[in-house]
Amino acid sequence: MSFGNNLRTLIEERNMTQKGLAQQLNIAPPTIGSYVQNTREADFATLKLLAGYFDVSIDYLLDYSSGKTENHQEDEMLRIFRSLTEEQRNICIEQCRVFVNMNPKKKVKTRKLSS
Repeated sequence: MSFGNNLRTLIEERNMTQKGLAQQLNIAPPTIGSYVQNTREADFATLKLLAGYFDVSIDYLLDYSSGKTENHQEDEMLRIFRSLTEEQRNICIEQCRVFVNMNPKKKVKTRKLSS
């Protein structure tokens, strides 16, 4: 995927519009549109702003990861995890431990989560 596609995905995942994002970040709507259409590149300050807003890395935005599926899956898991409440995060961690412990080759040491 490209920067524009990644940006489009992030906007859609949050049920936003390009215009809404532009208003939130004080960027001209046509500028956001040109990023999404891959007709314009964002400068570093704008990349930092977008990455901070969406809670992703600049590498994710620019698709500079190694291209392995796991990296994209990890990015997605982290984005989802960060959007959860503290209680939901604790439940998610416990569920992940259950899945890992179902794998006979890997076991996770359990430790008490703070409430």
